[in-house]
Amino acid sequence: MILCRVVFPYYLSSMRKIFFLLLATFLYQIAEAQPQHTRINHTALFVTNLQASKLFYQNIIGLDTITNPFHDGKHVWLKTGPGIALHLIEGAKEKKVYFWEHHTCFSVPSITDFTAILKKNHIDWQDAKSIRNTITTRADGVHQLWLQDPDGYWIEINDDKF
Repeated sequence: MILCRVVFPYYLSSMRKIFFLLLATFLYQIAEAQPQHTRINHTALFVTNLQASKLFYQNIIGLDTITNPFHDGKHVWLKTGPGIALHLIEGAKEKKVYFWEHHTCFSVPSITDFTAILKKNHIDWQDAKSIRNTITTRADGVHQLWLQDPDGYWIEINDDKF
């Protein structure tokens, strides 16, 4: 009887642990079996001067470099979000003309602080009506501006908090 009093509670405690471990494993397997949604992995830009583009995206836009597998001096990868990157690839022979409506957008905590960086680096920007060094305020209160990188690719900067 004493043995039952000592062993039985330990047995129940162990069984509970095993049950919860099996339940957690089962729920994890169900979650992993759910269909995965398509998500963006990266965007690539073909650039004329890799170093100039790298410095622009690091020092002006504020992106950090991440490891890339090539190590060939022709690729730079920058982190744009969790599991998302911007790939800069050197090799374009000349700059091209792009429409501002075809752009990549980055959100910043403060448009005012961002425009201070632009002013310090003598970089012009425009609003939605192409008015130089002006900021647009959308109907939802988000402030936005557009500028071009060294190769002429358009970038929108906004302060959307979504």
